[in-house]
Amino acid sequence: MLQEFKTFIARGNVMDLAVGVIIGGAFGLIVSSLVEDIVMPIVGVIFGGFDFSNYFLPLSSNVTASTLAAAREQGAVFAYGNFITVVINFVILAWIIFLMVKAVNTLRKSMEKEEQKAAEAAPPPADVQLLTEIRDLLKSR
Repeated sequence: MLQEFKTFIARGNVMDLAVGVIIGGAFGLIVSSLVEDIVMPIVGVIFGGFDFSNYFLPLSSNVTASTLAAAREQGAVFAYGNFITVVINFVILAWIIFLMVKAVNTLRKSMEKEEQKAAEAAPPPADVQLLTEIRDLLKSR
């Protein structure tokens, strides 16, 4: 069983997945900061200076606080502003990933075109050319 586990861990797929998860976590933090520190303040200014993250409806009569963090300490709240922030975060993340995939696909296509041009422009190797000449001579007889 230990040997099977070593084989499983040593596969490239598992290591690639681990790297992807770690980079994804760091990328998620960057996007969260982008949304919370840059996008949401701009959206707040556009819509009258409010902050979505502190919009909530109290679900308990004990909740009297004006900020979400304080309200959660007092009781149950319906934090729809925080949900809006998370949805905006997701949309931005999806857009960034879309742009990254599109850029990589464009790069791949251009590289494939260059490889095809190089393959078409390059003369065949000397041994292939010699064999082609021999074949042509044999055909003519």
